[in-house]
Amino acid sequence: MAARNKVLVTGGAGFIGSHLCERLVAEDYKVKVFLRYNSRNFWGWLETLPYKERLEVVSGDIRNYDSVRFAMQDVKVVFHLAALIGIPYSYYSPDAYVDTNIKGTLNLLQAARDSDIKRFVHTSTSEVYGSAQFVPIHEGHPVNPQSPYAATKAGADFLAMSFHSSFNLPVSVIRPFNTYGPRQSARAIIPTIITQMLSGKESLRLGSLFPTRDLTFVKDTVEGFIKAAESKKCIGEIINIGSNFEISIKDLIKTIKKLIGSNIKVVKDKERQRPKNSEVTRLRADIKKAQELLGFAPKYSLEQGLKETIEWFKLHKGQYKPGIYNV
Repeated sequence: MAARNKVLVTGGAGFIGSHLCERLVAEDYKVKVFLRYNSRNFWGWLETLPYKERLEVVSGDIRNYDSVRFAMQDVKVVFHLAALIGIPYSYYSPDAYVDTNIKGTLNLLQAARDSDIKRFVHTSTSEVYGSAQFVPIHEGHPVNPQSPYAATKAGADFLAMSFHSSFNLPVSVIRPFNTYGPRQSARAIIPTIITQMLSGKESLRLGSLFPTRDLTFVKDTVEGFIKAAESKKCIGEIINIGSNFEISIKDLIKTIKKLIGSNIKVVKDKERQRPKNSEVTRLRADIKKAQELLGFAPKYSLEQGLKETIEWFKLHKGQYKPGIYNV
């Protein structure tokens, strides 16, 4: 990915997107960010970062083809991260997930097809695999989405790959496992644990404790995205980005309690549990393909990533509401 190329990041105001924008600007790329329109001209997490004056921001809605086509002008590389991502909310409003995650992706692919795009990096999720049928999970693992969210992401993945097969669009599908780090929303497990512990509450309210997750620090995930945009080897490929290490939620709590110095008691909250057949019980990534095609290897251990994440949340805990369950 030559420095002269302008890149478009959809969802750049979000958790992973803001970290990706930060890294791209630091490496002197020209970055255009496509954000969902709001009347306050609010840029999400980008508002807190010192480089925002170097960004070109375009407001619109990925569900609207006209605004997508306008945003696609004069860019050569697309990082598509915009999506509805909360799993519990997808139980309440699956139609919104279809509109955003499937129709929105289709709009971007159509606009990219009509433009001179050199690379389209599409964001998937490990949730499309469902509960592991074998571990580690490689890219040939069956796709078995167990929530409306995961189903819409799987549909978007297949759409993206079909545009490569049908129209030779230079698509790469990056499939991150459970990314965590600074700026993550409170609906995710690690911010949920950290914010409740830092609030001084007597009990830590959580859902299921037995599932295992492959946790990847956000800076490692961003590294995978950038390497994918730079490598011709991954065009037409689906590639896992993870740590190849799994930990149960129960053991994750113990680790965070030790790092924070908390004695909080864990209380199971039925409201926070997924429906029985929707819970993904085990995830662990096989990252051999990423190693071979991208030269990718995670740099952060779980403890290193958690320490950096905890310190960030200590500085920003006033922006979170630990007493409220975020769907």
